[in-house]
Amino acid sequence: MTPPELLTRLLTATGPSGHESDPARAWREACAAFATEVGSDRVGSSFARVAGVAGGPKLAVVGHIDEIGLHVSHIDDDGYLRFGEVGGWDPIVLVGQRVRIATRNGPVGGVIARKPIHLLKDEDRKRVPELKDLHIDIGAKDADEARSLVRIGDVAVIDVAPVELRHDRVVSRALDNRVGCYVAAEAARLVAESGGSPGDVVAFAVAQEETTFAGSRTTAFAHDPEVAIVVDVTFATDQPGIELGPITKHPLGSGPVIARGTTLHPRVFELLYEAGTEQEIPFTMESLGRSTGTDADAIHLSRSGVPTGLVSVPLRYMHSPVEMVSVDDVAAAARLIAAFARRLEPGTSFER
Repeated sequence: MTPPELLTRLLTATGPSGHESDPARAWREACAAFATEVGSDRVGSSFARVAGVAGGPKLAVVGHIDEIGLHVSHIDDDGYLRFGEVGGWDPIVLVGQRVRIATRNGPVGGVIARKPIHLLKDEDRKRVPELKDLHIDIGAKDADEARSLVRIGDVAVIDVAPVELRHDRVVSRALDNRVGCYVAAEAARLVAESGGSPGDVVAFAVAQEETTFAGSRTTAFAHDPEVAIVVDVTFATDQPGIELGPITKHPLGSGPVIARGTTLHPRVFELLYEAGTEQEIPFTMESLGRSTGTDADAIHLSRSGVPTGLVSVPLRYMHSPVEMVSVDDVAAAARLIAAFARRLEPGTSFER
């Protein structure tokens, strides 16, 4: 299965936390083809509403549109850039990567480098590099040229294109969590295509999950949904080094993962479980004892509380330029949430 056009557009757009305009614009343009209303806010979050047909509860389906990235923190006297993290990186992943820096005059290319291995002392060869050991080289001849091209605070992403592999698998940066935004939009599109669900279905592509949860906080407050499903990624368990037991088994190709946990509403879980079982959509489950590490942690606390569920897509190599998902799992997640939306009849109770 070829990756859907919208997902490919999202994966090739540059949008670290706080700088999500390009992928958000692509998301809204795609949603305009089926949604009753499309819009955005001052934080950078976007929404697409499909009007309900029978007075059922309003459902928010939430993915986050930001990705992890880098930011320029210093330009030295030789024209090399020092940088920090936007979100969380394993520094060893960054060595030797090509980067695309977003500047006011357009993208600037560069590479992340460090001292050649031949010149490293023995103890340094064995040590995991730190960010302070790395720099970005944009090919500038000196500091003046570098500073004419790049400013302090400019952000960058790893410059890689999505790759299709065997068995309907796609590899890319930013699958965490452009996948969630795609699933939210696709679930809303499926609802619209089927003639609507009892209540409004509002898909969201929220900003700044990787840094502050700002987009989910402001979105939940402003739109005041009666129930919410957060869509994110979780660790696929079919790669070397993953220990089952603390983590539930969910390999690539096993469908979306429905979470249970203290911050997640049990009735929402049961409705998701019933929808997947009834529609014969493959899924697995996971159990979370405390917070989820996703936008669900912010949304369930909004106003007087929002009954919230979490649906995740299994993903290998999280927070790297080679994140990997199964396109079949992505499609199944959207079908599951659309089926859930159609179950939200008027009077559906979330009392506990």
